[in-house]
Order: sequence, then C-alpha cells, then structure tokens
Amino acid sequence: MSFYEEIKESNWEEHKNSLYSKTEQDVFNALSKGGTGSIEDFKALISPAAAPYLEQMARLSQELTLKRFGKTIQLYIPLYLSNECTNGCIYCGFKHENKIDRKTLSEEEILKEALAIKKMGFKHLLLVTGEHPKSAGFDYLKKAIEIVKPHFSLISAEVQPLEKEEYAELVRVGLNTVYIYQETYRESNYKTYHPKGKKSDFEYRLKTPERLGAAEIYKVGLGCLIGLEDWRTDSLFVAKHLRYLQKNFWKAKYSIAFPRIRPYEGAFQPNSIMSDKELVQLICAYRIFDQDVELSLSTREKARFRDHMMELGVTSMSAGSITQPGGYADNNKELEQFEVSDDRSPAEIVEMVRSHGYEAVWKDWDVFMQ
Repeated sequence: MSFYEEIKESNWEEHKNSLYSKTEQDVFNALSKGGTGSIEDFKALISPAAAPYLEQMARLSQELTLKRFGKTIQLYIPLYLSNECTNGCIYCGFKHENKIDRKTLSEEEILKEALAIKKMGFKHLLLVTGEHPKSAGFDYLKKAIEIVKPHFSLISAEVQPLEKEEYAELVRVGLNTVYIYQETYRESNYKTYHPKGKKSDFEYRLKTPERLGAAEIYKVGLGCLIGLEDWRTDSLFVAKHLRYLQKNFWKAKYSIAFPRIRPYEGAFQPNSIMSDKELVQLICAYRIFDQDVELSLSTREKARFRDHMMELGVTSMSAGSITQPGGYADNNKELEQFEVSDDRSPAEIVEMVRSHGYEAVWKDWDVFMQ
C-alpha cells in the first residue's frame, strides 16, 4: 500500500479532533517514555495540552539531540538555478502569473556561482529551481550536477518531482539528497493552493519520496508549508509519512524542515499562524518522536531564534542564503523568492556556532562512501 492509499483512508477532521482532544495526562505519558513513543504520543506532544510542558520537552529534546548528533550543526547553502515555473501556487513568488524577471542560469553562470559559494567554505550545496520541465527539467539538472560535483562533497536538490529512473540517473552522477515538500496533506484543499501546473497533482507529488526510495537516494527531505492549513494536523501527517518511508525504504536517511510562509510579491496571508513558541514545541516534539531524523531551519527564521534552536533539536541550517538565480557572484537580490530573515554571512554563522560550544560541519558525505 502506498502512502497515498493511507491518506485516502484517513479523515483529516478525525485526526485533527483526536489531536486537539489530547490531555495533559497524555503529554505526561509521552514524555515519560523518554523518546520511544508512538504516533499517538507525537499527537500529544504537538497538541495544545503540551504547551505547559514546553520546558520539559526542550530539555528532553536537547538531551536526545546531544546523544545522537553531539554538538554539531551541519551547514548548507542554496544555489538557485532558475526562477522559471509553470505552476500557479498562490503563495509563491515564483508562480507563473507573477510579473517578475525570469532567469535560468547558463552552464557558465552555474560554475561561476558554484565557485563563489566554494570560496565561502561550503561543501554542501542545495540546488533549487522553480518547476519548469523545459527550462529546468531532468537534462538541465543532470548537467548542473555534473558541473558542480567536482567542487562539492554533498549535492542536494529541491526541484520538480521526477520519475524513479530519472532520480536513479541523477544519483549516479552525484545527487545525494532530495527535498520534496508536500506543502499540505489535506487533499480536499490542495488544489486551492496549487490550481495550475504539474504540482496540482496531489497524488503524483505525494508519491515522490517513494520513487526516491526506490531509486536508492541517500536522504529524503519532508515537510509541510506552515501557514496553509492547521499546522498541527499537517505536521502529524508529516510524522506519519516519515514512519511509512522508514518502514518501506529503510536504507535512506530522512530530514524534516519547517518553512513558515514569508512575505512576497502578492502578499499571500497565511491561514494558520504559528508562534515562535509553537515552532519550538513542534521541533522538540519531532526530536522526541525520532532521534535520528535531521531537523533543519532555513534563513527564513530570525537569527536569534535559529541560535536558540541550535541547542534544542535542530541539526542543520542554511547560511548566507540568496534566494534568486545569480545572486552570489553578482550580489544581486532583485529576483528573490522570499525575504531572508537571517542575513548573517557564513563566517558570522560559524562564529555563532562556535560561541555556543558547537562545531560547524560542512558535510556528512565523503568520497569513500560513493
């Protein structure tokens, strides 16, 4: 059974009601298990009933993170290859209808950007594109990976969903990780946010991690876009998705990100507002739920918040991000996808990490593993 079939058999409102009905006793029981809990325990930890237990959750999350990852933070940086997109996602600055300048980097520009990033010290590069099959499809991505691979130890991608055979070929040429966010797991409302383009196909997108697992990718990134639907219920489905993939594609590693909607041209207003305290609760709940999963915070979040969360469960951070094609070599930010909140340089991030007694890790993949 695919995870999509599980979703079809699930009732969003029933899961939501079950989550919101959790009691303080349920939270106490989940915490008493010390990190060996179930989906029901995860429900309790992200429920409103867990709010008074945030300090206890933070202490347990910190303990479990230190035990598994030590005092390390993995750093990565996104390289935006293209802002061309055929989708109509109503919340995104790259959506097809937006009247912005469009750009797809040439092979020469990709290398120029890669070398500029390499000078900053990064060994982990995240390739990002809008979803445009002709301008930034499989052949373009393959060439981009071949260009940057000699300069970086770890290559990740956040691009349009592909077929299993295409992923397998990208793995062969050097792709290490793919981040593919479902945005929301509420199928009944999915097309409201994704009315046009290939991304409007809920089932095809949801099955992408399964195609990645079949292609034997090293790591898969999951997540929902916080702000579209009730964040607690969507996050519950992310946790259920994680467990499904771990059971069926156990060779892969997994990562979870927490993107909160940022301002952009068009000013989409979130339907579900998450406070900083609630994001802390969610991150700690995921760490207590799964000690091995990578938890990642991007530069969407403010510097002070990211600094704090480094000690409470987060294991991976972006640094020095520019969210537009060609921004590193030319220092141009006119085509950004979203507004960056933490604009510190990579060197400043490294210094911050060290000041907290942690070590900045530039990669988790080596030549001998290939």
